[in-house]
Amino acid sequence: MEKLVYIVWKQEADSAEEFKRRLLDETAIALRKVPVEKIRVSVTDDAVAAGTPIGTMDPPKSGMVSFWMEQSQDCAVAEAVLAPACARIEGYLVVESRPILNTEQVTPRGERTPGFSQVTCVRKRADISHEEYLRIWYGEHRACANETQSTFGYVRNEIVRPLTPNAPGWTAIVEENFPIAALTDPASFYDAAGNPEKLKANQTRMMETCQKFLDLSAIEAHHCSEYDL
Repeated sequence: MEKLVYIVWKQEADSAEEFKRRLLDETAIALRKVPVEKIRVSVTDDAVAAGTPIGTMDPPKSGMVSFWMEQSQDCAVAEAVLAPACARIEGYLVVESRPILNTEQVTPRGERTPGFSQVTCVRKRADISHEEYLRIWYGEHRACANETQSTFGYVRNEIVRPLTPNAPGWTAIVEENFPIAALTDPASFYDAAGNPEKLKANQTRMMETCQKFLDLSAIEAHHCSEYDL
């Protein structure tokens, strides 16, 4: 089995809620017939609209659809299902790892995961090797993320290769689950409620760590509602 991740953009005429319903009620159902497994839909709907995204793409991404197939070379049949619902899709074959498994906020299949998922597309710094990038990401940054944030789920999708022509040259796509308060409250995000000194220290540590291995100008981070189907 191989994991495929598609970053998706909604049609201009669609509202965020209309796009979400189309993905959940039509696209995901059709994908099951491809067949694919472990479908996840993460979408920037009204429930997360209060959050402040990070990125420069115009228009910004509207979400992510991921699933597993027996072989990624058959991705065209899945893309034929995804494409009609979206203005744009960009697909990647990835290697998944889960530094933090969500055991706190598990819901039945098809229901919204509590809180929100921050879906972040990143690119490594051009002046470091891939080996150094992985060393920092899998070592120092993993510890930093675990110790400075209120994350209750963390999925790393290391990109193996793009599946669609002209896909952005990201290195990875990261999914992180946070409590809903973290959407608008930095102290909640950085696990420092009621402690301004801890908040400042955690923010500084996170920024310093990210600067060591990521191209900060290429980060695209958006808040999503997450559905496992």
